[in-house]
Amino acid sequence: MEFELWWLLAFPLFFVLGWLAARIDIKHLVKESRALPRTYLTGLNFLLNEQPDKAIDAFIEAVKIDNQTVELHFALGSLFRRRGETDRAIRMHQNLIDRDDLSNDQRLQALSELGLDFLKAGLLDRAEAVFVQLRGSRLNDFALKNLLDIYQQEKDWRKAIETADALPGHESALWEKEMANFHCELASADMANSRFDEARSALLRALETNRKCVRASMLLGDLHVAQGDDRAALEAWKRVESQNPVYLALVAERLMDAYRRLGELEQGMQLLRSYLEQYASLDLLDALFQWELQKEGPAAAYQLVRDELRRNPTLLGLDKLLEAALLTAPVEQRTDIELVKGLVHGHTRRVARYRCDACGFKARQFYWRCPACGGWETYPPKRTEEFDLTP
Repeated sequence: MEFELWWLLAFPLFFVLGWLAARIDIKHLVKESRALPRTYLTGLNFLLNEQPDKAIDAFIEAVKIDNQTVELHFALGSLFRRRGETDRAIRMHQNLIDRDDLSNDQRLQALSELGLDFLKAGLLDRAEAVFVQLRGSRLNDFALKNLLDIYQQEKDWRKAIETADALPGHESALWEKEMANFHCELASADMANSRFDEARSALLRALETNRKCVRASMLLGDLHVAQGDDRAALEAWKRVESQNPVYLALVAERLMDAYRRLGELEQGMQLLRSYLEQYASLDLLDALFQWELQKEGPAAAYQLVRDELRRNPTLLGLDKLLEAALLTAPVEQRTDIELVKGLVHGHTRRVARYRCDACGFKARQFYWRCPACGGWETYPPKRTEEFDLTP
């Protein structure tokens, strides 16, 4: 009985202690809320009521009232940039940088945000100047990655190579493809200006960086042709088979033109036939079809397409078969064949495209660099319909 009485006497004491603790917490909360600008609380209320535009206006007013809200400056600046209001984002971050009371870390963060603002606004020269300032700081890697993006947009491939060389881990296989393509871009510009020695050096560096760089082998073959050496060009283009046979369709026409100039057209056609037998490709079939039609005639071209269609049935192959049949059919049957071909061709337009492996962007022509996501060699030289073919 005494035990129960003791607890009854303790209850009022616990109640009083809880009441005092609550009072202390409430006073602390009220003190903190009074320290905040009223517009800040108004902004929070607008956010809770799903009124983001009014919330932003309230937060801007809060920043004007209390300049100590550094984190709010950063948050608003990032929000403006995401909304596409880059002018407001730039002003917000520039005002931060101009303040004297920022710590070193805060100033670096403000500079990085300002660089992203300029980049989003397309002011590449200003963005470059900001990220150059960040070189050597704790944000060095962040600055290098953005500088690399800028130099690729500006097509300043020498600076892109220098920047990529400075990035940590640039020796890894991840960067081999990109670095090799930077050298190929330099080589393409040198070849366009007849600087063949410089182009050769750039292509050799590309192959040293990535021995499987198909683009470098293709350009090296083009360089040999420009210098009148078809034999050397053929050797360069044949190397593509050991690098990545999927790309053979891109050199098929080059190979046949070189063999034609050398007077060895039959040898070139035999080579293309062996490629087509080993590596199914609609573009390769198309190239061989045109040469077969030109040299052996419509009947041989029709036989070629029919045999390939049996091995790899596709709409694009059927379209090519109807084209060959149209050339060999009697006059009275051509109208019907043309009608069928027109229907099939309408459907093949949807599947006769290249597709980026990284972002899925589709295009009618082949790109070494995806125009949508900027990835290098993300376009396999295969039509979308070919992805279901057996290698």
